Amino acid sequence: MATAASRSGRRRGGGDDEDDRTAAMRRLRVLSLHLQDPSPSSEAGLAPAACAAAGRRRATGGADAAAALAAYLRGRHRDTQARVFEFFLSRPDLQTPVEMSTAAHRELCFRQLCALVREAGVRPLSLMANDPAEYFAVMEAAGGADISLGVKLGVQYSLWGGSIINLGTKKHRDRFFDGIDNLDYPGCFAMTELHHGSNVQALQTTATFDPVTDEFIINTPNDGAIKWWIGNAALHGKFATVFARLILPLQGKGGDPADMGIHAFIVPIRDLDTNAVLPGIEINDCGHKIGLNGVDNGALRFRSVRIPRDNLLNRFGDVSRDGKYTSSLPTINKRFAATLGELVGGRVGIAYSSVGILKVSVTIAVRYALLRQQFGPPKKPEISVLDYQSHQHKLMPMLASSYAFHFATRYLVDKYSEMKKTNDEDVMADVHVLSSGLKAYITSYTAKSISVCRESCGGHGYAAVNRFGALRNDHDIFQTFEGDNTVLLQQVAGDLLKQYQEKFKGGTLSATWNYLRDSMGTYLSQPNPVTSRWEGEDHLRDPNFQLDAFRYRTSRLLHSVAARLQKHSKTLGGFGAWNRCLNHLLTLAESHIESVILAKFIEAVKRCPDEKTRELLKLVCDLYALDRIWKDIGTYRNVDYVAPNKAKAIHKLADYLSYQVRLVAQELVDAFDLPDLIIRAPIGMQSEAYAQYTQHVGF
Repeated sequence: MATAASRSGRRRGGGDDEDDRTAAMRRLRVLSLHLQDPSPSSEAGLAPAACAAAGRRRATGGADAAAALAAYLRGRHRDTQARVFEFFLSRPDLQTPVEMSTAAHRELCFRQLCALVREAGVRPLSLMANDPAEYFAVMEAAGGADISLGVKLGVQYSLWGGSIINLGTKKHRDRFFDGIDNLDYPGCFAMTELHHGSNVQALQTTATFDPVTDEFIINTPNDGAIKWWIGNAALHGKFATVFARLILPLQGKGGDPADMGIHAFIVPIRDLDTNAVLPGIEINDCGHKIGLNGVDNGALRFRSVRIPRDNLLNRFGDVSRDGKYTSSLPTINKRFAATLGELVGGRVGIAYSSVGILKVSVTIAVRYALLRQQFGPPKKPEISVLDYQSHQHKLMPMLASSYAFHFATRYLVDKYSEMKKTNDEDVMADVHVLSSGLKAYITSYTAKSISVCRESCGGHGYAAVNRFGALRNDHDIFQTFEGDNTVLLQQVAGDLLKQYQEKFKGGTLSATWNYLRDSMGTYLSQPNPVTSRWEGEDHLRDPNFQLDAFRYRTSRLLHSVAARLQKHSKTLGGFGAWNRCLNHLLTLAESHIESVILAKFIEAVKRCPDEKTRELLKLVCDLYALDRIWKDIGTYRNVDYVAPNKAKAIHKLADYLSYQVRLVAQELVDAFDLPDLIIRAPIGMQSEAYAQYTQHVGF
């Protein structure tokens, strides 16, 4: 029985051959839509193959462009990172294989850390104390060798070591600093409990002072208070910084015990010589995880464990021999805020490391997309899959975001270093909120992007050796530890609202929020009916227009959510109003962080000394900005900030910029300057990728 298509073909007089030709032409038309140069200018009417050839000609000298860009991207401590890379390259026995058991991975990860410290001579805690930027560079390099190693290093130095430096006093640093630095004192950071993670103020573990023996008694009052997911606890930790409620007997009203809030205590958990678990302490293994199986996470229960009074980390609060409590800070909330404020280094490190993981993922995906050829015009060679518009839309904005995040986290590290040097309260507050926002935004973006990169590499992206599975699984928890992303974004929103109130009280704004000083006037006035219709390329690529658009959106969101909160609080109360507006608040926080990221990218472009490199960065920055505006075009259209014709022009220009970035994509990923030891995926190698891939499977 003839099909409808074949009957139609015969009615046209062509039979089966004509039907086949019709189907082939239809397929070619579909492919051509993917291959069209989306240039907004008339001169870009070249055929697809000619466009690609022109791109390759323009890329002549691309190695020089990549080298110049790499030199600008390279941080002050790239030489330190290179030494870490060279050390692991020289030690095949310390390189993490594709497949290994949890037990073997944990053993290897600890050997890697010991070798880095004791053989390569890296002293991470000294770096963190003296030059935080160099410390974060070492952490990124170690995480490049194995993300588990980067996290284990962070537990030992950012968390356990950081608690001694930041929450303790001289007596604690004198006693523990060297042992932590040289790994004689491996330790843990025991904050999270089975029933409480983000809500640190609700932790239930207690530390009760005994004035008779001059000791604190650490106790786990119920199963919900068991310390959970504690890195280094299952196998290697000898000490733990335990966060617990400080209880003073007879100091409360009517002679009741007084709860002085959450404090940190040094608790030995294993014998230094035998590694045996100490009396009163129960440790169990949290077991195999989705990722990061080189890190030994454990659960801790304390049964009346006694520690000396001096083991209280007493920078913000102390207990005297006679049981009297003293603090320079007058309230529990202020002491709690000061304590957590000193622990932002972990968040800074996670944001910084997440960008490194995004760079690796994008590099593998882009290099493979340039290598892989599929289909092409009739009787012409197959073309690179990155020449398809759909593939450019997947990867080029992501590549641009990698650059944007690079400069944003570099700024964050510099601000953190300034904070540690000056102890300036305004800088401290700025870093707290900025680290919360960037950690939440970047890790969420990276988690989604790794999956997109995997999909863009087709079936070969599914091979474990090509790393996307491990990168995705190891990175996934970055969205949760050191602060759940949703909770952190609420902290950003809360601070924005606080700044909003300060605006009307005539107070000064912290550095990152300076633009809010003008927002309620300039940005919240009615959109200019003329500029809302401007659609010229020069206007759309003007950084002033781009940044104004980002900040206008943030200010609109801030103004509207403040009004909603005020309205709902009358009937629902403060907590209920916040919950009613929660999604609005999260959108506000993300919008603000995007404004900060774009501002830092624009600044980085302006200060680039080399003209050609500056032009290349400007192209990438424009793509980042216009892609983000287009992705939220509904917000701008709803308030007539962008007229329909301008929205269409933004979309068209974003398409064209994706195409332009594709022409220099190889140079852009090469400029990340990631050695093969860090990339490791055969399909992401700079040369002979297929040969390395086939060799891996045995050919």
